[in-house]
Amino acid sequence: MQILKHCLVAAAVTLGLASASQSQEKTAISITRQPGILYLASHVMETQKLIEKHAAAEGVADVTVEWRTFSGGGAQTDALLAGNVDVVNTGTGNLLLLWDRTRGKVKGIITSSAQPVIMVSNDPRIKSLKDITPSDKIAVPTVGVSTQAILLQMAAAKMFGEDKVKTFDANTVQLGHPDAVAAIANPNHEVKNHFSAPPFQYIELKQQGVHRVTDSKEILGGALTQATFFTTTAFADANPKIVKALREATEEAVAFIKKDPKAALEAYKTVSGDKTSLDDLLAMLKEPGMDEWRTDPQGTMKFAEHLHKIGTLKTMPKAWTDYYLSDSAYLNGN
Repeated sequence: MQILKHCLVAAAVTLGLASASQSQEKTAISITRQPGILYLASHVMETQKLIEKHAAAEGVADVTVEWRTFSGGGAQTDALLAGNVDVVNTGTGNLLLLWDRTRGKVKGIITSSAQPVIMVSNDPRIKSLKDITPSDKIAVPTVGVSTQAILLQMAAAKMFGEDKVKTFDANTVQLGHPDAVAAIANPNHEVKNHFSAPPFQYIELKQQGVHRVTDSKEILGGALTQATFFTTTAFADANPKIVKALREATEEAVAFIKKDPKAALEAYKTVSGDKTSLDDLLAMLKEPGMDEWRTDPQGTMKFAEHLHKIGTLKTMPKAWTDYYLSDSAYLNGN
């Protein structure tokens, strides 16, 4: 249903985005993100006003940035296509889908994280994906197109063959991460499995009876970009200095996280209102793979190959640079 919705909207976008133009760059910018520390760079950018700072250095004064939090990537991309936001910050699957459906009129700007996402369960019967039965429900941020939903498809293809790639699709239910955490904490809730994300996966794993089932690194065989800034090419063409400022602000934020993770997490707590203790959050950053704060796309072509193979992407990109802006080619991604 989500994919169909994007298909219907995309035709209008393809016709309409190319005509968008501005004589001067916007100074009121709206950017989305999802809950969690995967988006830590955005919290640093917000509290330190880094986009505003770099925009001023480019000669665009008095920029204001509105940061909006959405529970899933689907809602973010809908807002982008509707023109309600300027830039979104979500997963690789959503970027690839919109790039394809709009015939290249949506492209990536820069990434900020490539941490592993973990599927957890409170059901003692479920030790691996092999134990999932048709009646078992798995919470994901967005059915069909979220990173977690696509990872389940990739796992199914490995386990059962390419013709069974959508085996787990029927098991998935759409829940934002905070709601899914509440479900996992309730032994009577029908949802007993959650393909999660930091910090939620670690909060869940501290609960009695909750255990790891699989993770993105195990399924993909390496790091995977989780948080990607992307926008319409119309916005990028009309606002090159703002886009450059966002890219530079992300690079500064990632460097800040690596230098002072405690201060970065304090920014996260200030913005998000997360009640998790600072010590617990710092401990999460020491978990395996949680130091992957990086601006170069990781594992995105593997996602593209999968989505093209199952027919979700009509066009197979030749390289990751096809679905990122030309000014982002220096990022040395894959």
